[in-house]
Amino acid sequence: MTIKVLLADDQALVRAGFSSLLGRAGDIEVVGEAGTGDEAVRTARAVRPDVVLMDIRMPGTDGLTATGKIVADPELTDCRVLVLTTFETDEYVFAALRAGASGFLTKEIEPEDLRQAVRSVAAGDALLSPGATRRVIEQFAHRPATPVDTAERLGVLTAREVEVSRLIATGLSNDQIAARLVISPHTAKTHVTRAIAKLGVRDRAQLVILAYETGLVRAGGQASIREGGAARSS
Repeated sequence: MTIKVLLADDQALVRAGFSSLLGRAGDIEVVGEAGTGDEAVRTARAVRPDVVLMDIRMPGTDGLTATGKIVADPELTDCRVLVLTTFETDEYVFAALRAGASGFLTKEIEPEDLRQAVRSVAAGDALLSPGATRRVIEQFAHRPATPVDTAERLGVLTAREVEVSRLIATGLSNDQIAARLVISPHTAKTHVTRAIAKLGVRDRAQLVILAYETGLVRAGGQASIREGGAARSS
């Protein structure tokens, strides 16, 4: 199945470069381009892309605002936004994730890594560069948990799903989670998918945010509740 991509960047040469790189993949097709945030929203509604590669700094409506509008649009529920920028700062990482972005990468990414990132996000996975993941963890590690009824939010999960959610929040991939828990990668992915569905979050990135906001993970990546303490047994 071909993955439809919309490119949103205020520089035509940058869009042309990305279009050329993505066009070399037989399973990816660039179906539209936009030079402003407003144009990105309009074009997304017109062409219904699977993935929007969204720049942050654009004239008028910026990429973060445009991301929020796309994610909130009920007609674009299957559309994922991958934020691609030259700026990898705490402010942009958190703003992008809170706006609903499924990924955050810098423009220094290698061509094949970019293509794989598009495939991953289109498949429903969230994607953060290593530096961005580290910043997310470091930032939340020094914050008190948001006043949320942790037991109520996480009580829908089994003990194993709580454990998997904690490992996701510490930056582990499905394969790494599988190795840590001595289960198959398929089983690990199943637990991740079920946790996302039960918690009502959009994707893996939003699950990471919820894990830290509820205090499921604290400084050092340690769980703030005992395994199964706020969850049903598996």
